[in-house]
Amino acid sequence: MRDTLGVLLAGGAGERLFPLTRDRAKPAVPFGGNYRIIDITLSNCINSDLRHVYILTQYKALSLNRHVREGWTSVVAQELGEFIEILPPMQRVSANWYMGTADAVYQNIYSIGSEQPKYVLILSGDHIYKMHYGKMFDEHVESGADVTIATLPVDPSEVAAFGVVEVGQNGEIVGFQEKPKTTNLRSPFNPNMVDCSMGIYLFNTDVLLPALMQDAEDPASKHDFGHNILPSILGKYKMRAYNFVDENRKSQALYWRDVGTLDAYYDANMDVASVSPVFNLYDAKWPIRTRVRQYPPAKFVFGEPGRTGMAINSIVSAGCIVSGSVVRNSVLSQDVRVNSYTELDSSIVFSHVNIGRHCRIRRAIIDRDVQLPEGTVIGYDQTEDKKKYFVTPSGLTVVTRDYSLYESTATPEFLLEG
Repeated sequence: MRDTLGVLLAGGAGERLFPLTRDRAKPAVPFGGNYRIIDITLSNCINSDLRHVYILTQYKALSLNRHVREGWTSVVAQELGEFIEILPPMQRVSANWYMGTADAVYQNIYSIGSEQPKYVLILSGDHIYKMHYGKMFDEHVESGADVTIATLPVDPSEVAAFGVVEVGQNGEIVGFQEKPKTTNLRSPFNPNMVDCSMGIYLFNTDVLLPALMQDAEDPASKHDFGHNILPSILGKYKMRAYNFVDENRKSQALYWRDVGTLDAYYDANMDVASVSPVFNLYDAKWPIRTRVRQYPPAKFVFGEPGRTGMAINSIVSAGCIVSGSVVRNSVLSQDVRVNSYTELDSSIVFSHVNIGRHCRIRRAIIDRDVQLPEGTVIGYDQTEDKKKYFVTPSGLTVVTRDYSLYESTATPEFLLEG
């Protein structure tokens, strides 16, 4: 992996995660209490001994940049030439912001070239999974491939969200369809499933850079790996599929989640808080790292009848105080206060939140710094919730710092779907 440069794409707007992405980049959204979404991919890099990583940021990147700078740059040995480095848009080759995944890499072509890597591994910063990239690298080198795409089996009914890969019997890629509505293709390894791209690409550098330059000169291109780069080089170079090997060490099926929607994000958090989570945060052989803040231990106070501080089937992070209230099936980030006689159920609470007394909250995501007054009720009456908060079609309620702005007789256009 010493000859490999990781390029982690973390500049997407994350529109489907609105309003959580209104003030932050999607990879900076909290996950599992202690973490940010980007921590999962960065942990995969460190656990795979990939220690030369560029992170390409763009939209609303302040909190993401700060998180990476304070939590990750010291993880690698900089005196040995290792780095985890943020690259914001520098407009060295274009006056535009990033116009697609391929364009984001192309606009940093000089930075990539300065490192002179033999291989470039393209990654995404907004997926939840565990993968040893070194195993993919070994197969790439042994097969003599020019490009290797990580794939996983997907049910044919779900292909509209993926790039579908047509794989030959020898593992070579012979076709590629980007997010088709339906497909007749089936995996040669499992006839009931379809091989789909995970958005993880390992290129020989001498193949990637010319392809990026050619794509940049095409005014009709979407400048996207799935739509343009991969189809344009198919048949010209040896392209292979790498079957995803899960490092999650659980008996369940392969775990890979795109938490790009509020409901998918909510479900993934509810999983890690459950009694037997599918995604294992507690595996010492595959640690998930993050920026560590200094907070006192979590505390649970009062044990009198009707006023007992307790948390059941929940994640409670450092600095939290559960004071005479009941927390069930929930994820609490750092420095959360849940005051007496409150019931919090099946919810995600970001850091620095204070929930007043006598509140009843269920199936909610509460953004950081929110102060909920005494007697607040959320998740029990969708009609009332929609007057104040953002509510998804499935009934999930999202409360942000300026939730009072939602109190209006006219619904803003960007809230109509909710």
